Amino acid sequence: MEKKKYYITTAIDYANAPPHVGHALEKVQADVLARYHRAKGFETFYLTGTDEHGVKVFRKAQEAGKEPQVFTDEIVESFKALKGALNLSWDDFIRTSDKERHWPGVELIWKKLVEAGDIYKKNYKGLYCVGCEKFITEKDLVDGKCRDHQREPEVVEEENYFFRLSKYSKEIELRIRNNELRIIPEGRANEILALISEGLEDVSFSRPSKDLPWGVPVPGDPSQTMYVWCDALTNYISALGYGRNEDWKKWWPADAQLIGKDILRFHAAIWPGMLLSAGLPLPKHILVHGFLTIEGAKMSKSVGNVIDPIELVKKYGTDALRYYFLKEVPSHEDGDFSVANLERVYNGELANGLGNFSARVLGLASKFGKFEVEFSKVETSVKEKIEAARNLLDKKIHEFKLHEAIGAINELISFGDKYVNDHEVWKEAESKKKEILNLVVILDNVAGLLKPFLPETAGKISQSIVWIDDKNLEVKKGAVLFPRL
Repeated sequence: MEKKKYYITTAIDYANAPPHVGHALEKVQADVLARYHRAKGFETFYLTGTDEHGVKVFRKAQEAGKEPQVFTDEIVESFKALKGALNLSWDDFIRTSDKERHWPGVELIWKKLVEAGDIYKKNYKGLYCVGCEKFITEKDLVDGKCRDHQREPEVVEEENYFFRLSKYSKEIELRIRNNELRIIPEGRANEILALISEGLEDVSFSRPSKDLPWGVPVPGDPSQTMYVWCDALTNYISALGYGRNEDWKKWWPADAQLIGKDILRFHAAIWPGMLLSAGLPLPKHILVHGFLTIEGAKMSKSVGNVIDPIELVKKYGTDALRYYFLKEVPSHEDGDFSVANLERVYNGELANGLGNFSARVLGLASKFGKFEVEFSKVETSVKEKIEAARNLLDKKIHEFKLHEAIGAINELISFGDKYVNDHEVWKEAESKKKEILNLVVILDNVAGLLKPFLPETAGKISQSIVWIDDKNLEVKKGAVLFPRL
């Protein structure tokens, strides 16, 4: 029987500066979904990467006195370093400057759009925000400035190629409404449907190469450079082999594309339009997360509140930071980060919660060493609580509510703590082997449920609860999981 497949992507990160905690949030969320599906027996592929072309990167490289390729090579290494620091399990990392792996797919999809009659040339005058790397309208401005970057846009007048996105408005709307392209949460689906109902406008798909020299040349017209949409969005299929071989057909369509709320329009309107024009299937799910603020303020280099996730890992550990992202930041909404909150959660929920429960159970059980496990003799209330936690976790993961999925595990830990106290297992422990075995079964299941979220911690618990065979296990005391700060 052929394995079911699960293909998940993150947005590719803009390679103009090293990563911050916002980038780490999305990578960790995607990692949970990838690890969960692998554990369920799905053949899983997790893709991430970097978006390296465009005016902003080109200018940043000039400011640094470096060639764009040299500049982006250095930045990309800092993004790749997140894999080890955050214990991420991505399978591939695609770069848009990769002429061998990425460019053939971009060139092929451009040709498909041309064949469909959906690429045309026209003169265009508009407002261009270098920070956003896109054309914006007067209604996007606040006091004459871009609302996100607080700078006046440049007035640009030039001849560009355009993509006939308007042609696909109705079809995209239909696919979203009938859940062929499912957008989670529902509020984001309603947001894009409201935009589409006004009618999608055709979008600029290239810029003169004299103004945008750093990018993929338009096939057959090197005087123009492909604009971000065709170049960056195509990474999701170019990494799989599109334009080079037929391997992409094994994985596409994506089962989940994880993005931030600021790029919803690109992924739920422009990308589906490109795919429809090229005769390719649409992704199954677009999962949309919010922004991460720092102590209530938007992250900004000028304010100086950009935080390096790798420095946090060095001080607090990988799983502490993963836990914060997954539990304290609602998956669909904006979340806030502060070191004070991280330390509060670390001590309150990890050291005193999970860590303390694990230490109590392993400390008591290791005195017996080996246990014979007869599941028919495990208390019914214990089995029911474990099953309820497992079912709730599965439900919440499929709803992309990872914070509530972790909540289901915490409920099981709380049940275990109450069981310890109700049965006073520390008193005359030698006579309470049956009750202590129930606790070992709870902790063993906590470790199993934790694996996608806190893989390192789950592994440490599993090293202390060693299954000899289907009916016998040995318990070792184990190390302290989260030493109090």
